[in-house]
Amino acid sequence: MKSQIQTLITQSIATLQQNGDLSQELNLNIQIERTRDKSHGDFACNIALMLSKQAKCKPRDLAEKIVAALPAAAVVTKVDIAGPGFINFFINEGATRAVIGKIFEAGEAFGHSAVGGGKRVQVEFVSANPTGPLHVGHGRGAAYGATVADLLTAVGFEVHREYYVNDAGRQMNILAASTWLRYLEGCGEAITFPVNGYKGQYIYDIAAELQQAHGETLRHGAAAVMNELYPDEGQADGDKELHIDALVERSKTLLGAEGYKIVFDAALNTILKDIREDLQEFGVIYEKWFSENSLVASGAIDRAVARLKESGHLYQEKGAWWFRSTDFGDEKDRVVIRENGQTTYFASDIAYHMDKLERGFDQVIDVWGADHHGYVPRVKAALQALGDDVDKLDVLLVQFAILYRGGVKAQMSTRSGEFVTLRQLRDEVGNDAARFFYVLRRCEQHMDFDLDLAKSQSNDNPVYYIQYAHARVCSVLRQLDEKGFSWQLPDEDALALLDNEHELALISRLTRYPEVVESAALSHEPHQLAYYLRDLANDFHTYYNAHQFIVDDAALRHARIALIKATRQVISNGLGLLGVSTPEKM
Repeated sequence: MKSQIQTLITQSIATLQQNGDLSQELNLNIQIERTRDKSHGDFACNIALMLSKQAKCKPRDLAEKIVAALPAAAVVTKVDIAGPGFINFFINEGATRAVIGKIFEAGEAFGHSAVGGGKRVQVEFVSANPTGPLHVGHGRGAAYGATVADLLTAVGFEVHREYYVNDAGRQMNILAASTWLRYLEGCGEAITFPVNGYKGQYIYDIAAELQQAHGETLRHGAAAVMNELYPDEGQADGDKELHIDALVERSKTLLGAEGYKIVFDAALNTILKDIREDLQEFGVIYEKWFSENSLVASGAIDRAVARLKESGHLYQEKGAWWFRSTDFGDEKDRVVIRENGQTTYFASDIAYHMDKLERGFDQVIDVWGADHHGYVPRVKAALQALGDDVDKLDVLLVQFAILYRGGVKAQMSTRSGEFVTLRQLRDEVGNDAARFFYVLRRCEQHMDFDLDLAKSQSNDNPVYYIQYAHARVCSVLRQLDEKGFSWQLPDEDALALLDNEHELALISRLTRYPEVVESAALSHEPHQLAYYLRDLANDFHTYYNAHQFIVDDAALRHARIALIKATRQVISNGLGLLGVSTPEKM
């Protein structure tokens, strides 16, 4: 309906321009909003206030001209001007009820649009380091990123979902060293485990599989492993970072390239397989899993560094190569090549984003944890230095969810191993509650995940409340069949029987669905859809509690059944975009 009114106003302004009443050079930005007060109509437009300065005309006078030039439209019963120049539109109730037929005609596609115009968008999300299982914090990024991608698809964008696998670098080496040390313990070696090693139970499990597959062929004595290493934290002059780095180098030396690769791959592949399975079971599917190592193999990192050198944005100091990110507003310059010749994570990220844009995406969306806030300006600075269009990159920062069980905050530390995994959360509350609760807030807002509420079967639990509305419609349809009634899609006269306040409120809510989907998609705010569905469910439950649907009057029965079936379809469509199921019985 909004688009129809927008078209009417556009045509009116075009007429005024053709008649010479308005300039041809107007900067149009037609905004249509639903009114809060029904006495002011159904929709309002402030275009006269927006254009008055350009048109050199008082807003109310301009509004009168626009209204006078509006073409006739059956959907509009009345247009008036309020206040300083707001144009209010009153919509024909018959046109509003027509949404029911549109829902039946479009089915699962109702609410979809072509506003995206087929533009190619890459959405990269989760991308957690494969150094341990996904925890509940990662779950929020997964649910949010997947829903944003699905919403964008629904409004006409061509979406490419991608997971960036950090399978290179220091943390992966620490993971490999940690796994090997647990393997050695399993072989009977007395190892003092490093403070900065990965300590979770999953490390023991990988080490046990390694021992089962390779026996003791990777075994070296504890003395050879630990002898003359830089002291660990807690020891005299110890440093946990230098100690773990020394252990990594000792592991590489003793195992050799082939042996070290066996350990490294065992840890990486086991954890990555676990992450893939977790996300797939959570309803999160990717078009591509992009390996950081592939950037090395393809020469992308070398190309990115070379481009920055050629453009004069790198300089050398004390053997390291630095990017002049301060030239682009960053707080300090950043190292891209260390003094030992190894490239940094930042160099990989520059190359990865260069690669994204080279693949021809019209827009690149990164969904990162809020702790990456300071990383955003340096990545954008690098793209600018490369000569790429920075406006194509949009970084959405997601606050980690904080899990509460029985009022107690759960700890989530990957290194220590004391964390609640996404899998544990899904086992406890189910996929539906997890997916829905994760998107109930704007991504940048902190989120407390209340397990007790998520598991409750009450009206206070929004996902239960919405699913229950869907199940109630299914129950009515079963009753209809059991009582031997047939049903057919009603005509316009029968739909006109839907005239009580509850029916009109429910119909009005249904007409809003396409607008909500489009707004949620373009603003990257899935919570808009979640809240809409809760309101729709509330309208339905209110209607359900006040009226009978299976009545003797066949025309009224057909109309009411059509209305609740249309409601069920919209609930199903909306929950589908959120990755939530639609049970028929509860």
